[in-house]
Amino acid sequence: MKKILLFIIIVCILSVLGLLMFNRNDGEVKKHEKMIKVENKETVKEKKMSLVAVGDCLIHGALYMDAKTGSDTYDFSDMVSDIEPLIKDYDLKYFNQESIIGGKNLGVSHYPRFNSPDEIGDAMLNVGFNMVSLANNHSLDMGEEGILYSTEYWKNKNIIMSGTNLNVEDRDDIKVYEQNGIKFGYIAYTTVTNGLSTPQNKEYLLNVYDKDKVKEDVNKIKDKVDVIIVSMHWGDEYTHVPVQEEKDIAEYLSSLGVNLIIGTHPHVIQPVEYVNDTLVVYSLGNFISGQKPLGLDKIIGLMVGMDIVVKDKVVFENINYQLLYTYSNSSDRNYKVIPFSNLDDDVLPDYKSIENKYLDIVKGSNE
Repeated sequence: MKKILLFIIIVCILSVLGLLMFNRNDGEVKKHEKMIKVENKETVKEKKMSLVAVGDCLIHGALYMDAKTGSDTYDFSDMVSDIEPLIKDYDLKYFNQESIIGGKNLGVSHYPRFNSPDEIGDAMLNVGFNMVSLANNHSLDMGEEGILYSTEYWKNKNIIMSGTNLNVEDRDDIKVYEQNGIKFGYIAYTTVTNGLSTPQNKEYLLNVYDKDKVKEDVNKIKDKVDVIIVSMHWGDEYTHVPVQEEKDIAEYLSSLGVNLIIGTHPHVIQPVEYVNDTLVVYSLGNFISGQKPLGLDKIIGLMVGMDIVVKDKVVFENINYQLLYTYSNSSDRNYKVIPFSNLDDDVLPDYKSIENKYLDIVKGSNE
């Protein structure tokens, strides 16, 4: 009986010890699971960068004559100074340099073959722009020499650039950038060249849109970045409605995984909308130009601001719009880009109803 009683006591002690060990191990498991959940939560931590975009910087003769300060010197600073406070808080600040900066030795010129002085690039940099497209229908206006000068000019500045290249290696090197912990790629293309061509075997000079080449470019960086941004010089001039070419390209780029498309070329504002999960700004219109004789819609441009948020996928938040008006007096002088928020009826009569009209176009409700 003593042996049986001792056996029962030992079994009870072992059971209690086992239960204590189980509870301890269970606590350790739960603690470990909690740590894993915290680590996973940190892995998908939200990252955010902001971007603002304006359209074509198109320097007609009237503008550079207004900016002229000497026999071969220019100052565009005052023309664009009102933009600085609007863009200063954004991380990425984009514009399209429509008229090539091809070197004054080739002669400053305007339509139909543009060549703009360095000083317009300097002015855009000084107000804070740090992202530029160089691929458009005027990129070849000054031939190979102009492209090489322009590309070297921008390469020596603190700016993210795409669209023209110095050599094959330059063309094939699709760069990866980083902002606020977000890795992103930026590539610029044009579908139009005004009938001009690069010299034979030097197609690398300009990024002309080609479906296969675009796919190759995107695939080079797709697994290396969180966000892909493409600027497209596309569509038809002077129409507020995107043409089929724009829609087809937008759909194709979206299928490749492009997150944001920034469109230029029509010289007027077009809608901003989603194609699948891709945000498409079809046309920003002109940022600054001398196209006043062609109508009011050629001197009203769009500024689009947004937050690009990366978590489990890319989303766009705080999308906002501001219209810009290129003012000049009756003598084609005193050119200045003025935000609509700074306008009054003395500068642009009935500007409020004009603003509503163009914002309706942006929203796609005035097609």
